[in-house]
Amino acid sequence: MIRALHRWPGLLALALVTVLSLSGAALSVFPAAERIAAPQAEAGMTVATLADRIQRAYPGVEQIRRAPSGRITAYWFDQGTPGAAVIDPATGQGAASADPNQTQRWFTNLHRSLFLGDGGRIAMAVGAVAMLGLSFSGVLLVTRRVGGWRNWFTRLRGPLAGRLHVEIARIAVVGLVLSSTTALWMTASTFDLLPGGGVPAMPVEVSGETGFAPGQMLLLVETPVDELRELSFPYPGDATDVFTLKTDQGTGYIDQGTGALLAWTDLAGWDRVSETIYMLHTGQGAAVLGLVLGLMALGVPAMGVTGVVVWLAGRRGRRRIRGNQPAGRSETILLVGSEGGSTWGFAATLHAALSRAGQRVHTAPMSAFAPERYAAANRIIVLAATYGDGAAPASAKGFLDRLAAADRAPDAPLAVLGFGDRSFPAYCAFAKAVAAAAEAKGWRQLMAIDTIDRQSPQDFARWGRALGQVLGIPLELAHQPVLPATETLTLVSRRDYGAEVQAPTAILRFALPKATLWQRLTGAAFARFTAGDLIGILPEGSPVPRLYSLASARRDGFIEIVVSKQHGGLCSGQLTALEPGQTVTAFLRRNPDFRPGRARAPLILIGAGTGIGPLAGFVRGNAGQRPVHLFFGMRHPDSDFFYGEELRAWQKEGRLTRLVTAVSRGTRPHYVQDALRGDAAQVAQLIRDGARVMVCGGRDMAAGVADALAEILAPTGLSPAGLKAEGRYVEDVY
Repeated sequence: MIRALHRWPGLLALALVTVLSLSGAALSVFPAAERIAAPQAEAGMTVATLADRIQRAYPGVEQIRRAPSGRITAYWFDQGTPGAAVIDPATGQGAASADPNQTQRWFTNLHRSLFLGDGGRIAMAVGAVAMLGLSFSGVLLVTRRVGGWRNWFTRLRGPLAGRLHVEIARIAVVGLVLSSTTALWMTASTFDLLPGGGVPAMPVEVSGETGFAPGQMLLLVETPVDELRELSFPYPGDATDVFTLKTDQGTGYIDQGTGALLAWTDLAGWDRVSETIYMLHTGQGAAVLGLVLGLMALGVPAMGVTGVVVWLAGRRGRRRIRGNQPAGRSETILLVGSEGGSTWGFAATLHAALSRAGQRVHTAPMSAFAPERYAAANRIIVLAATYGDGAAPASAKGFLDRLAAADRAPDAPLAVLGFGDRSFPAYCAFAKAVAAAAEAKGWRQLMAIDTIDRQSPQDFARWGRALGQVLGIPLELAHQPVLPATETLTLVSRRDYGAEVQAPTAILRFALPKATLWQRLTGAAFARFTAGDLIGILPEGSPVPRLYSLASARRDGFIEIVVSKQHGGLCSGQLTALEPGQTVTAFLRRNPDFRPGRARAPLILIGAGTGIGPLAGFVRGNAGQRPVHLFFGMRHPDSDFFYGEELRAWQKEGRLTRLVTAVSRGTRPHYVQDALRGDAAQVAQLIRDGARVMVCGGRDMAAGVADALAEILAPTGLSPAGLKAEGRYVEDVY
């Protein structure tokens, strides 16, 4: 519900809030520019001194105004001709024209009313309401995504557009709420929908005399120029008229014949509130704040673009849940934890099958877990993928925290179904963590935890039949996986290794497909990628893709992977048999957590076998010569020293600081973890200096590397676990 309330008003009001924000951002510059350009009064100058100087320069002066920026403007009549100028307080003489800035006036009219009068003002007020609503719904969505207020600034992952959308939102939201709220107040004031302020008391009696010099008037002598707002002179020849002084404190009336204060009214509290709101919205009198709010307003079009991209990507990548029932009236609650979107497809299939069986079903992300809403639920089913090394996927953030904070387990029994790949060490680890936490909470089981390997439709159908037996209904789950949009890649070259050690391996280079303008703007397909991202290859005869780490970035002009033929491996067998000119079907999957980042801290790259692929890509892209130390394990240098020639060339170019190799086939087998121990002192020093550690390769190798680093770092008080928590130790393990 919250997502829909955020999405549709955002899409419908996008043009309006974009105009509102861009024009507001443009207007935020003018108060600062005015403050810089306007001559300022010297410290301690009084209104009496200023009035005396201006009156000597312009004897027919009628009014002096001081803007919040400090700009002083005088208005006069000279032989019946009106005049006005921006005043230099030091001389009382005109320093610049008082004519309005036409550019500022144009932006002001656009911002206030779209040049449409009162109708336009109402339209812009609707835009402010939309912005306010989007801000509040966005806050709730961000909070839900990161797992609570405490994690507001937690590190994000996922596609670039989604991360940018949230990063901008959680910084700009305060300014957007402030700007939209003050805009609505000012609109209400324009249409007289707010109570009026206090009315200054008028003088009852005047002396009837004239000619007292303003420079001698006690109130003007006691009032500093910094507090002046307006000083109006009496009408020439009218002995009943008075001087009117308006300051930050209130309004006073001064007898023009005696200089005595006739009446004074303090500025009313309501007026102070209104003026404060005007200052907060326009930046007049708070130029720095205005610029900050203007910068925040620029986030609106950026969030609009990224929001549209996220929406379109979601429509492509997530199967639509048709007939989703309200949570409070549903018998079955399906909670989905998904990273790339594939688990949502399984949820849609299950939702449809249960609905056909007569069930009322509500499907939602695990991050929206709210047991108090499930009043009619007879069962809760969790479909959970795993991210990385056992972490919660994107749509499950905060689920375990909410479960732990609950007073008791939900009354409806639970079934947990995990999705993963058995070739990875953390197979369905998050789903298992959910099941364990539920058991510890005393949550009754509907079914024992089960798992689905590599998105197997057969495994899913088997589990569905078991669920149907528990529910007492026939349940056939015929799931058809929805794959991302694919591209046809043509092999342009290959280099073969490993024949001597019976481990055929190839570095495969594919031509970079041309990207459309839309793909370039959105980063879809292969329009934007970097080394360490993943490429999904669809082997012939199987609907299940295999993922390989990229050894190249878009700027390299090609797509490159390192593939070792696995015994009985369908995809690896087909890939290692490819000849130049032949093609494969593939798609891109981003892997933002396995990237070197842009810091200048040293990099320690550790890999063995085909794990060298993304690490070589990082070195190739190190044009800035960041310190990079590569530890590479191989069977034998004559058979599988992948990228050997390039690594030596990159060392000469300064892209690679140091290369340490470990050879496991020979008279003295030496593994990459042994190489780390042999270089323990320098490794420990690099990590103390802030180095980032990146490991890529088989899970056994990665476990050995973690053990070796734990030994090396023990004297320093650091550990691999601690580095992982800081984001300085990342793995791409298979």
